[in-house]
Amino acid sequence: MFDRRQLFAVGLAAVAAGVSGPSWAQAYPNKVIRLVVPFAPGGTTDIVARVMSEAVGKALGQALVVENKAGGGGVVGATELARSAPDGYVIGMATVSTTAANPAINPKIPYNTLTDFTPITNIAATPNVIAVNPSFPAKDYKSFVAELKKNPGKYSYSSSGTGGIGHLQTELFKNLTGTFITHIPYRGAGPALNDTVGGQVPIIFDNLPSALPHIKSGRLIPIVVAAPQRLPVLPDVPTFKEMGLEPVNRMAYYGFIGPKGMPKEVVDKIYNATKAALADPAVKKRIEDTGSLIIGNTPEQFTAQIKAEYEVYKDVVAKQKLALD
Repeated sequence: MFDRRQLFAVGLAAVAAGVSGPSWAQAYPNKVIRLVVPFAPGGTTDIVARVMSEAVGKALGQALVVENKAGGGGVVGATELARSAPDGYVIGMATVSTTAANPAINPKIPYNTLTDFTPITNIAATPNVIAVNPSFPAKDYKSFVAELKKNPGKYSYSSSGTGGIGHLQTELFKNLTGTFITHIPYRGAGPALNDTVGGQVPIIFDNLPSALPHIKSGRLIPIVVAAPQRLPVLPDVPTFKEMGLEPVNRMAYYGFIGPKGMPKEVVDKIYNATKAALADPAVKKRIEDTGSLIIGNTPEQFTAQIKAEYEVYKDVVAKQKLALD
């Protein structure tokens, strides 16, 4: 059911489109659509968004323009999306950080992850990786943990932001392994990667798509991955599960969401356009080349997935007694 604000916004969209009643949705879209990316350029969320924007825009017959709204571990961009009119002309990228990890650890977030959005589809699932700068003295998992235990507090790690998946999963890793590394939050994975590659921070917990080019070039050394099994692109790198850390062995998701109250007809149009884009072999290859797995589930399935992931991280926060600094 729409509240008054949403009904007013939808009505304005209908008037702007020059149509009335249910027929306005049939005219959607008749102008440019904003795609809000809640992180800085260069990270995995941005990579997936830019791969998809052109193909989905083509399928819809209107351009999808990517807008990076970084800050607060994704909270700034997600909040802007939640406060937008539910007419389909502002949609956003949903990540584990913005819809599960950050809401689970931060009680002051100005949106309710389960009620303030309209899930559309999970585009792709991506492995996560702990990687180190080549100057770090350890180059494999066993020696990595040994080095951290030998020197508690000596090293720091970068993440895409406080409360993000990189932050929360590294804190869980620290708790389970009895190690201590200082958290250095950034305004997105791009800046965090730049400083880790540059040697200002020795360790990063990142999504594989954004880290992989640096791993392939030798500017980062992979230590351990969060994935169902070892990855073909990193066959010598163990999973967290192999190392006895199954709670950390969780993949990230990247999907489309909109503000709450979007008409089903509009949601279906975006969903169908996304499915059409993912069926394009060129688009599919570009995403899979990053190490990601194509998903493309239904709005109902994505809704259930977001809820399940949120509950997992709420449980992690409670059990590990995690809190924001």
